[in-house]
Amino acid sequence: MTVTTHTLSALLLALFFLLAGCGSQPEEKPLPQDFTRDTMGYYCSMALVEHEGPKGQVHVAGEKEPLWFSNVRDAVTFLKGEGSTRRIRAFYVNDMSQATWEKPGPWMDGFTASFVVESRQQSSMGEGEWVPFSQKQAAETFIQQQGGRLLLFDKLPNPS
Repeated sequence: MTVTTHTLSALLLALFFLLAGCGSQPEEKPLPQDFTRDTMGYYCSMALVEHEGPKGQVHVAGEKEPLWFSNVRDAVTFLKGEGSTRRIRAFYVNDMSQATWEKPGPWMDGFTASFVVESRQQSSMGEGEWVPFSQKQAAETFIQQQGGRLLLFDKLPNPS
């Protein structure tokens, strides 16, 4: 069997990339962070503490701090718009299964949340909010009170 210079070069290049990957660990998913009085929303440039309701945070590869959103709908707008071309390390939203509108709940993975859309509940910016829940029963109770329908993240339309 004769090995050409081209074939040998291709094999050596493949071996190089294979070995370069050895020992490298996959990047760990960052934990959710808590915002402070000085944390500003990515789109509105207003302090998050001035807004009621659930918030969002998106961790983008190469960024030291998460991008913050004063409402969940804005976070989804980012993810399905300009964020779709960036490497997203994590997306967190407040779990409204364990919260009130005035005091949003703990952070949960936004990609696994169930969202109530088209409800009467308005975001602090005066638009329809997409309300995230970890528990289906809590979401159904919310729908009985505020209307709307339940969608998973991958079924959410691009709100922009």
